[in-house]
Amino acid sequence: MSSDLHMHTTYSDGRLTPEELVDAAKAAGLTYMAITDHDTVEGISHLYEMGRYPCKAIHIIPGIEFSAHHPLREIHILGYNIDIYYGPLVDKLNDVTEARWTRFAEMLEKLRQLGYNISEAEVLSVAGGSKAISRSHVGRVMVKKGYFPSVREAFDALLAKGKPAYVPHYRLEVSEIISLIKAAGGTPVLAHPKLIGDDALVEQICQSGIEGLEVFYPRHDADDTAHYLDMADRYGLLVAGGSDFHGFPTRYPQEVGAFTIEDKWAEKFYRPVQKL
Repeated sequence: MSSDLHMHTTYSDGRLTPEELVDAAKAAGLTYMAITDHDTVEGISHLYEMGRYPCKAIHIIPGIEFSAHHPLREIHILGYNIDIYYGPLVDKLNDVTEARWTRFAEMLEKLRQLGYNISEAEVLSVAGGSKAISRSHVGRVMVKKGYFPSVREAFDALLAKGKPAYVPHYRLEVSEIISLIKAAGGTPVLAHPKLIGDDALVEQICQSGIEGLEVFYPRHDADDTAHYLDMADRYGLLVAGGSDFHGFPTRYPQEVGAFTIEDKWAEKFYRPVQKL
């Protein structure tokens, strides 16, 4: 059997609603799945309030993916088994959401000055119910309007850090995220370490209170996987992995179940659901 501990829904920048994602995971035969939307837990709370979480047919792990502050590198930290109604977590996520809206407006203004006619309404239409408006939503509108053939190319030209339309946004410090996840009863895990592009920094984070490392990831080749598996062992960290599924045709994997990990890794993150 197989599992996936890194998946996104329409509550951040995924294509599938939480219900659709759970149904797709069940259809793919997954044993464990984690919903890890960017800077929000509203996908999980939606399932709970609709009576879809917990689910008898599949073990759902409530999660989140935080973007951490760093002057040079993109650092993401996953949190598993968090209490989605923990007050300080909810308050901090509200702060992050508010900052995202400010950043969104500034980014569109930069694009207009560069000659790209992108309206707030167009981006909000693409984002659907998501409150975590992101660069990916902007990129998708740019592709839809024919400015770029793919979201990745829009990022490379305009939206990535250091590019003309990039606007930095409010991010918590690594230590703050780790402490917040633990305070919410969760397990903090460093996401896709290869993408950080600095193994010295990865090792520093491994020694800073993080409890797991995302070893298995679509953009990690066999050598990368072996390297980070060894690193997790050296620092006594839990081994995690997942597809980073978003569900768009231009981004692998395009289908739930195309990239999975063995259940023996995922089961270490699962806890039976307590009353929320």
